Amino acid sequence: MAISKILNMKDCGGHFHGKHLKRSLDYVMNPEKTQDGRLVGAINCQVDSAFEQMKATKRKFGKVDKRQGYHIILSFKEDEVNPDTAFEITRRFVEEYLGKSYEAVYVVHDNTAHVHSHIVFNSVSFVDGKKYRYEKGDWAKYIQPITNKLCQEYGLSIIDVDDGSKEKEHESYKDWSEYREGSFVWADMIKRDLDSCILQAGNYEQFLELLSDKGYEVKQGKYLAVKPQGMTRFRRCKTLGDMYSDEVIRERIEKEDISFYREQQKEVQPVLCKCKVRRYRRAKMSGLQKRYYAKLYRIGKLKKKPYSQVWKYKDDIRKMHKLQEEYLFLVNHDIHSAEELVSVISSLTDKRKEVSAEKSRIYKARERSRELFDIADDMKELEPAEKSFLQGDEFFTDEHLQWETLKQKLLSRGYSLEEVEALRKHYKEEYSKACAKERAVFKELNIGKSIWKSLIPDSVSDGKDAQYNKETIRDRKEQPERDMPPVK
Repeated sequence: MAISKILNMKDCGGHFHGKHLKRSLDYVMNPEKTQDGRLVGAINCQVDSAFEQMKATKRKFGKVDKRQGYHIILSFKEDEVNPDTAFEITRRFVEEYLGKSYEAVYVVHDNTAHVHSHIVFNSVSFVDGKKYRYEKGDWAKYIQPITNKLCQEYGLSIIDVDDGSKEKEHESYKDWSEYREGSFVWADMIKRDLDSCILQAGNYEQFLELLSDKGYEVKQGKYLAVKPQGMTRFRRCKTLGDMYSDEVIRERIEKEDISFYREQQKEVQPVLCKCKVRRYRRAKMSGLQKRYYAKLYRIGKLKKKPYSQVWKYKDDIRKMHKLQEEYLFLVNHDIHSAEELVSVISSLTDKRKEVSAEKSRIYKARERSRELFDIADDMKELEPAEKSFLQGDEFFTDEHLQWETLKQKLLSRGYSLEEVEALRKHYKEEYSKACAKERAVFKELNIGKSIWKSLIPDSVSDGKDAQYNKETIRDRKEQPERDMPPVK
């Protein structure tokens, strides 16, 4: 699964308008994050001179100021994709979304817990000088659907884009994934507490005091920022949505209070009808009633456990999920002793080596056909010109000659263009299957190692990687016994 996010780079002003664009390119192409530049690519420009070419395009069309570029991030689910596959997905995304109109650099970073991609492209088209314009809803309409399509082709999970508002409400990959799984989300908790304090406060100063009473740290600078208990960093309120900027919060304090909703509730009286039915159903509340009772809950009039306390159980929920995975591992592999666990880990280690070797074999076989694929790509680029020539347009005579030359190269190697494309598709499918097998085995192996590590005392492991052999089992038996939970 991959979630996309798009950012813009504004004009820095002064004599260096493209400062932010230059910094972004330098950051994404960091050799330490991209395997010494192996995971770096470009379209419509050269990697080494990308910024200079982008700047030249801006000068050519007289658009050196204002918005300088855009930055797209593709974040992949942890342990679901390897860097090479992520790089291939990113390359295809750039080709499909930006086409042949914008200069762009794309990279993959594999130095974090989950693999992610960066795409930095020029705001000005080198073809016609038109500026790229991001409209509200483009994420759900174009960007994420392309990402989902490519993830499906590579056997990865996808995310729902029916509700485009989630792009704004959950900006980070972590927030998005936790929102999808129905677990804890910091942003939702902070917004609920802010709404509660806004309703209770008579002025802005009282609003800040109420936040402090709830355990929040408040930082007032250019932007209002808060940090609840259990959170390590401050969060700017304006990033939570349009209703939580400093100006809007001040306006809401003046306008919103519980009496306002109570007065409006009196205007519309519900009509109660008595009738005999076999099954009684709870009457639905009107929209205004829902808003009224929601406000009562947020200001504490309804006796519910404070939402702010949810953060205390976040780690416990994650531990529970881990224990569930370990339990299912023991059941699925029918493990009843430490010896059987070691045997399964050893078997999974061998299996991982086999699938890795198979993936490497497919990759090398595909690379041996790289020249064929390059010729096919060149022919694809010439295909529109070749069609025009066949229709009688002699303007494309040179392109036709190039087409025939490339065609003869393929024929001399015993392939037609259709056969090369079929071969490319075959390798892609086989490589995708091998990657999926490797991920599955890798996940199982990590679970097994985690269980084994929890069984070995620190005095045995001595802080080093555990050795899965009979000697370690013997040393373990000399330690005080730990009962292993029975497997049903």
